[in-house]
Amino acid sequence: MKVVRCAEPGKLVFEEQQAPGSPPEGWALVNVAYVGICGTDYHIFEGRHPYLAYPRVMGHEFSGTIAAINAPAGLSVGQQVLINPYLACGNCSACRHGKPNCCIAIEVLGVHRDGAMSEQILVPAQNLISAVGLSPVEAATVEFLAIGAHAVRRSMAGPGNRTLVIGAGPIGLGVALFARIARQNVTVMDVDAERLAFAAKQGFLVIDGSKGSIIETIAERTAKTGFDVVFDATGNSRSMQSAFAYVAHGGVMVMVSVVQDDITFSDPEFHKREMMLIGSRNATQADFQHVIASIRDGKIPIDQLVTHRTTLRDSPRDIAIWALQKSGLIKAVIDVAASG
Repeated sequence: MKVVRCAEPGKLVFEEQQAPGSPPEGWALVNVAYVGICGTDYHIFEGRHPYLAYPRVMGHEFSGTIAAINAPAGLSVGQQVLINPYLACGNCSACRHGKPNCCIAIEVLGVHRDGAMSEQILVPAQNLISAVGLSPVEAATVEFLAIGAHAVRRSMAGPGNRTLVIGAGPIGLGVALFARIARQNVTVMDVDAERLAFAAKQGFLVIDGSKGSIIETIAERTAKTGFDVVFDATGNSRSMQSAFAYVAHGGVMVMVSVVQDDITFSDPEFHKREMMLIGSRNATQADFQHVIASIRDGKIPIDQLVTHRTTLRDSPRDIAIWALQKSGLIKAVIDVAASG
């Protein structure tokens, strides 16, 4: 079968390798249809991912059809599916408490083990999710949108809350969309004019973080009280540290992105607000189902979010380009079946 492998930082190769063959007990063989290209994939290509050994077949956002299944999963050969790429141990404290998304021994397809930039892949049958009612492209977007849906659910914020989403990349836009579905009043902040224009086109209020005093702008927008909920989806430690000052008294700060740096904040400022600080990692089955239902109901503009397409054969060239040239890029997908 054909695969794209990141042999080492900066080097992607399109090549052939032996197909996986029949699935072992409890597993399924999937013919891959579409693969979403994530910020994680760009980081792997650039050599900036901390938990990865090369070479690696990337790809954790994907859809496909079941080619063979060796488990009583309630699914059948030929059925269209999407995949939860988080492989959990099922035994640790997090798993026992219904949080396999932060399993102590979690393995993510395309990161800790080979992923879906290939014509076929073996996956645990329990990680298959029916994609009935979705197109193959829509199904391939569910995982990245579930990150945002999970973050919104983690915030525990209700309707009417004033919400600030910092970072208008794919993850931040997903957060904003699901915060709006939760009937929050959403403002999006970024320093990139093109991303802000896209967010505004989706109907969000925006703040240009590259102009003027952010603190003064937020004070004007919130009657000097700050936002009830602040999500940081920038992957930038300076932004994450600054965001504490944007939270209203009694408010919530949700760290959606993760960085290798230490994050520090003023303890008196933190305590006087009695604010909550929440980490959000990956997503759960409930989040996947929420995203699927929202796409089916027409609440997510997939046709506008998916801005770039490529094939498996051309993806080494295109990923290298898109890692540097992100103008107009929101979400790119690989059409695996069109790779020839």
